[in-house]
Amino acid sequence: MLKEPRPGRVKTRLARDIGPVAAAWWFRHQSAALLRRLDDPRWRLVLAVAPDRAAAASRCWPAHLPRIPQGGGDLGERMARVFRALPPGPVCVIGGDIPGIGKPHIARAFAALGRHDAVFGPAHDGGYWLVGLRRSGAVPAGFLQHVRWSTRHALADSMATLPGARIALIDRLRDVDTAADLRAGA
Repeated sequence: MLKEPRPGRVKTRLARDIGPVAAAWWFRHQSAALLRRLDDPRWRLVLAVAPDRAAAASRCWPAHLPRIPQGGGDLGERMARVFRALPPGPVCVIGGDIPGIGKPHIARAFAALGRHDAVFGPAHDGGYWLVGLRRSGAVPAGFLQHVRWSTRHALADSMATLPGARIALIDRLRDVDTAADLRAGA
């Protein structure tokens, strides 16, 4: 899931610390490096882009990667929509602001979905950098609703939207929301 890297529209908490132009520049280059790193024949990369018009028109992202619009709503509504929009089978959703993600992390997430209904990659701040579903049936109706986003409760709240599901947790990584996260070597 990516936002078009426009100053003032992306990484707004980071922008408060380093400025909107620098935050957009960081996000654009971080996301591009991430996409290059994760391109692998074992899975298919699909970009869920916001704003919706950027899904078709933006030149920021590699032209060979398919794109879908995220649509409206909060982060949970947009992520749930991505899970519902793609063909049946396992899907993992990540953001573009986690510098530490590599192919082994994604491979572990998909392997976990062989034995579990869902997988999360926890972040150090109480959120998560990856959510995946096996999707052998319909995505639960309340999936990712009533989550306290951008808080230490985001992971627990999200897991609670999957009652009865077998959930795996994989690697804990850092995301970049602030300048302190950048300094911490996220």
